[in-house]
Amino acid sequence: MGSARIWPYAIATSIILVFGFCVATVVITQQRPVEESDTYMMSYHEGDTRANELIQARIDFDREYKLEYVTDGLHVDGSIVKYRVVDLNSKPVNNAKIKVIITRPNSHKHDQELVNPTVKNGVYSFASVKLAQEGRWDIMAKINIGDLQRFYNVKADTRAKEAFEY
Repeated sequence: MGSARIWPYAIATSIILVFGFCVATVVITQQRPVEESDTYMMSYHEGDTRANELIQARIDFDREYKLEYVTDGLHVDGSIVKYRVVDLNSKPVNNAKIKVIITRPNSHKHDQELVNPTVKNGVYSFASVKLAQEGRWDIMAKINIGDLQRFYNVKADTRAKEAFEY
């Protein structure tokens, strides 16, 4: 008879625990920074709206030029970010306009915008950049040559030499 009285308490306790976990989930997620995707250096709403246009722009750019991230690894104490731009005949292109933003994947607090690179034989080099902390960084570039435009985004890590386009 005594064990029959425990079930209502167990059910009530379970309901209260589930409700408590739901509230805790909402509170914790409200405290964490959530940044909008800016893969194309624009809000994700604009990126979604212009997706076909951006894809076509990349195809058009790649029909005439090759773009390569050639930085010798990313380091906290200083890195020179470099890109190589050549045409399809491997001739250097020295008249591109390149805008680069280095950002953390989860926060824009440490964003750095790189402008005015030096150009030599199609290699665009930006002044040495000091990073706020170790770890993964997103390096987003917007390249314009005449009417052609391309976004070239790279995930790099200060703890590894490799970088990957995304």
